[in-house]
Amino acid sequence: MLLGLKLKNIIFILFGAGIFAFGLVHFNMQNNLAEGGFTGLTLIIYQLIGINPSYSNLILNIPLFLIGWKYLGRTSFFYTIIGTVGLSVWLWVFERYELEINLGNDLMLVALFAGVSVGVGLGIIFRYGGTTGGVDIIARFAHRYLGMGMGRTMFIFDAVVIGLSILTYLDYRQAMYTLVAVFIGARVIDFMQEGAYAARGAMIISDKNKEIAEKIMNDMERGVTVLRGYGSFTRNDREVLYCVVGKNELVRLKNAITSVDPHAFVSVSEVHDVLGEGFTLDENKNPIER
Repeated sequence: MLLGLKLKNIIFILFGAGIFAFGLVHFNMQNNLAEGGFTGLTLIIYQLIGINPSYSNLILNIPLFLIGWKYLGRTSFFYTIIGTVGLSVWLWVFERYELEINLGNDLMLVALFAGVSVGVGLGIIFRYGGTTGGVDIIARFAHRYLGMGMGRTMFIFDAVVIGLSILTYLDYRQAMYTLVAVFIGARVIDFMQEGAYAARGAMIISDKNKEIAEKIMNDMERGVTVLRGYGSFTRNDREVLYCVVGKNELVRLKNAITSVDPHAFVSVSEVHDVLGEGFTLDENKNPIER
């Protein structure tokens, strides 16, 4: 597509912006909860001087657009423009055609739905290469260059903005539920970012490594890597098998191992992101559509 943009990414970025805006209007604003980041700043401005968040969101992001142009690259920059403008448009729509969602004044439910809406919306936007400007851009920098989770970075900035919200218009009860919503949102974002191809990695130590490897490759069609290890107690060199499988394949993997060697030592760990054949690529090295 033009400028290297993909229609699928644009659609999902706009869809994620819609989810984010829906939650912000119908859970945060309807129940007087704050939000973090630049979105939280727009709510502070709205409470103090009445400027619509759909407008202030664009105004506050203009300086970061300039940073994004320099550091994000052309494609990411235009996805960011789409996400930010999309968020403002959705906010404008939902504020004018607002639904009344009655949760019985249960702020815990409000905080849960607000956090999930923000987390799912931003998670979708991030997955497809966009941001909604503001702290999202900073979070992408931290994720790319410092290896920090986007949700964690945003939570730090959110805490600062929520502190300002407490000083301006929140009471302590609303502030506490806002923190709950922000924390849930951060966790959902990290889950969607890191859990796209979540799997399990198994380290296998056995006297029947060859048979186990053949069993896994033949029965499960999963690759096995042979690592060189050294036993600290036995003082002997030995081979260690390493295999990555989907979460739903873990039981099959264990059964395959124990059917060959019931006494094998197996260590299983979480793998948050998997790239390559069998997960993101097929046997012909072509991308697998998810």
